[in-house]
Amino acid sequence: MSGDAKPPCEPIRMVFELTRADHPRLYDDLIRFPKGTKRINRLRVLAYDGLLVQGGQLVAAGAHGPSSHMQREAGGTLTNDLFTPSLSE
Repeated sequence: MSGDAKPPCEPIRMVFELTRADHPRLYDDLIRFPKGTKRINRLRVLAYDGLLVQGGQLVAAGAHGPSSHMQREAGGTLTNDLFTPSLSE
């Protein structure tokens, strides 16, 4: 088996219990949906969005983490370079 072989794509089944005391915001968000497909789909969306944010592919609105700080610095550098003397002088 080579190093880039993918594991078999088996479905993952999970059963878990969530109380409001554990994660109030998550609980409040999920409880607005009736039991079943709608609630499961909402949990899938939240999990996938969280995975994208964690991987840096999606920036959370209002985030003040390292990635947004670096973007602000890069923009400032570009703006400051606009006012430097031209190369032809």
